[in-house]
Amino acid sequence: MTAHGSNSRQIAAGRPTDGQGNRRNILAAAASGVAAFITQQGGQPDHVFHRVGVEEKALGQPTLALDLAAYVAMMEVAAGETGNDNFGLLFGRQFQPDMLGLIGRIALSAPTLGASLEHLARLFPFHQQATETRFVRDNGLLRLEYRILDGRIVERRQDAELTMGMFANVVRACLGPSWMPEEVHFEHPKPEHWRQHESLFDAPAHFGQRTNALVLRDRDLDRRMPGGDMARLTALCGTLVDIARDTGEPALLDRVTAEIRARLPEGCPYVEDVADRLGVARWTLQRRLADEGLSFSDLVERVRRDLAAVYIRQRHVPIADIGFLLGYSEVSAFSRAFRRWFGVSPLRMRAQ
Repeated sequence: MTAHGSNSRQIAAGRPTDGQGNRRNILAAAASGVAAFITQQGGQPDHVFHRVGVEEKALGQPTLALDLAAYVAMMEVAAGETGNDNFGLLFGRQFQPDMLGLIGRIALSAPTLGASLEHLARLFPFHQQATETRFVRDNGLLRLEYRILDGRIVERRQDAELTMGMFANVVRACLGPSWMPEEVHFEHPKPEHWRQHESLFDAPAHFGQRTNALVLRDRDLDRRMPGGDMARLTALCGTLVDIARDTGEPALLDRVTAEIRARLPEGCPYVEDVADRLGVARWTLQRRLADEGLSFSDLVERVRRDLAAVYIRQRHVPIADIGFLLGYSEVSAFSRAFRRWFGVSPLRMRAQ
């Protein structure tokens, strides 16, 4: 997101870039009410903001650009600060669309529920850069999908859970507070207190999926949104695009990293499949990775190592499950790779 004068300056100084000097941003409205919620959950907001380099006063300016990595880290740190492992889940459950700033008002101003979800999916990457959102049909059902494509942001469970809650509340704004999805999908491993996810969504929750998604039935899409207003919708869409200017299109390396991560629970990814998903020839992908000093297998190794460092800290996740989530069919193969990366076995690392 390009800066717009002093009100759109970067808040989190020193954050890593995409290798081309660009930071990926999110509009500060996404953090509306987070300080009060941290306090409500027993934490101290100033501790959280200091650790991730976010100024609290920035959170009250909904069109100001925050660093995306800092925002995601803020939610992870808040979970630790409050001692509530489901912090993001609960924050998202109470987060209403009008709190989300421009993108929330766009969803509420659409004429119908279907139009609302289509606008949400199409324009969300302007609200939050380096993000893929899709509203698609799948075997007679509909899926509202969401995932971050910035490969630097590895630990992002809290963000995924709060975003699914935010998206569900857009549907509830039309169909009422009792509406629940058919299923909810998450890309991260099953949390220790996963039953609360199924209770709050009143639907089966599936973990270790390719992407985060709400699954809903193909009905009620023609239902009128209570606040639908085409003139306001058009104006809001223009304002969001003007403020954001672009969606922070990820570099090829980030796109490849995202596709590898998505496919790991299904086994070791094939370069042909990833190239096909990205719409490039296999040899072109390999050549462009070589220009970065990498091979496809190097990148698979990097993604596995980075995720292993996150997953091993989640003590409730069995070692065998971590290996499966990283695409290994045998625990022994995962253990050998883990020793190569960190110099100790998974069990020893967890004990330490």
